[in-house]
Amino acid sequence: MSEQIKTLRDSAAMRWTALLLLALAMFCSYIFMDILSPIKDLMLSERGWDSTAFGTMQGAEVFLNVFVFFLIFAGIILDKMGVRFTAVLSGAVMLIGAIIKWYAVADAFKGSGLETWFTNNLNYIPGFDELGVSPFYLGMPASAKVAAIGFMIFGCGCEMAGITVSRGIVKWFKGREMALAMGSEMALARLGVATCMIFSPFFAKLGGVISVSRSVAFGVVILMIALIMFIVYFFMDKKLDSQTGEAEEKDDPFKISDLGQILTSSGFWLVALLCVLYYSAIFPFQKYAVNMLQCNLELHEPAADSFWASPSVTIVQYVIMLIVAAAGFASNFMKSAGKKFGFLAISIIALVTYCYMGYMRQSAESIFAVFPLLAVLITPILGSYVDHKGKAASMLVLGSILLIACHLTFAFVLPAFKGNAVGGIIIAYLTILVLGSSFSLVPASLWPSVPKLVDAKIIGSAYALIFWIQNIGLWLFPLLIGKVLDKTNPGVTDPTQYNYTAPLVMLASLGVAALILGLILKVVDKKKGLGLEEPNIKE
Repeated sequence: MSEQIKTLRDSAAMRWTALLLLALAMFCSYIFMDILSPIKDLMLSERGWDSTAFGTMQGAEVFLNVFVFFLIFAGIILDKMGVRFTAVLSGAVMLIGAIIKWYAVADAFKGSGLETWFTNNLNYIPGFDELGVSPFYLGMPASAKVAAIGFMIFGCGCEMAGITVSRGIVKWFKGREMALAMGSEMALARLGVATCMIFSPFFAKLGGVISVSRSVAFGVVILMIALIMFIVYFFMDKKLDSQTGEAEEKDDPFKISDLGQILTSSGFWLVALLCVLYYSAIFPFQKYAVNMLQCNLELHEPAADSFWASPSVTIVQYVIMLIVAAAGFASNFMKSAGKKFGFLAISIIALVTYCYMGYMRQSAESIFAVFPLLAVLITPILGSYVDHKGKAASMLVLGSILLIACHLTFAFVLPAFKGNAVGGIIIAYLTILVLGSSFSLVPASLWPSVPKLVDAKIIGSAYALIFWIQNIGLWLFPLLIGKVLDKTNPGVTDPTQYNYTAPLVMLASLGVAALILGLILKVVDKKKGLGLEEPNIKE
């Protein structure tokens, strides 16, 4: 068997090591992406950020990607310079942006000359203000402005990393278990969401002294680790090219005219629109999910001197979460039925234990942190199925149906259980788990479909265009949710008393649109023979 291994790519261990490096880097970026979301209330009390300032800063993440077309340039950089250069560049850009954001909320920024300058400037941006898309406004706290600038830079690096990781997986896994690899990468990366939800409040309140800058500093350290992961990957990728004799895109350089191949593909546009609908129904929801749970559940803080209110419970619960994820993920790769069901049983028991602890903590952040756990368990199953059996377009249709069901459950079923302390939390847990699992259908089925639609040398640009379209939704829908929330809750001043029905119905409508497009994609695939329903691995 060893004689057949001619390159690193032919070794399963090396392929999956490369994937692990890329996945860990994205795991770190997901932690920083929502680092302030669980402590929105503290940003108001500690830095004077009202909801408008907070929302404007959050939306700034994708501002340069959408309105300065940075993602398109990132795709061109990826196609011209290759995976390893772009991976390290994206890691460095994310870290620079994170450091700026940390400085913005640090105590050192208070009373500084920079604070005075930013207070008096950037209050009007010609053109962008008229269009209503400016990342700043008159009266926006100086710290929020600087944090927005840092978040813009981070967002450029994060989205560049996203397309680079997708391209890297294609490079290492094409013709092999690519859907399994992409699904596994995203499953691990999304554990970053849960990590953020648990540890951001933990660090902000550590030692009984509130400091929001500690949470962001935690994120900065995590992104340093991400950069190290990308640097290690750089040398692995370089070694692979020396073995294969490949020179990344040098023999067949990228040309602007190649974009025409992408833009004229109906299959590409259907996949791109499906992507923006899926992601717009999930990522913007994450920024409001904790508050939505606070509004629809009866939560009572545990006694200050109890175990459930202590810092140690956070660590214990996170360790249990890792057991859920690791055992569930490992169960997919066990050859023995006994070992497979043994790991699965450990994962389920740990999941029930985690949910019980979340109930006892009466913490909305802890409850929502369960979001990616079922996805970690089933994504490898879905990815392996697509690799060996196909049916990627059908998977997208199923994901759309689950997406609709979950948002409608949040909108109409969960509020009906508000008076039921136990029943409401059970409904919340089940719906969040199913929503996370429905989202796992995207990396397992959608991303591996892109190489079937475009030429290999412009995959980077194809992913970049999809991510750019996706970013429009990620910029627009957080704003729309906030506006709909304000319009449908006039006079409400208590942030735990909002009625979320209208925003959730809006998100469910995105699922309906995705379902229609998924059905159309199946028809187009059958008519044009795109191969989306065919397996990635030809037996």
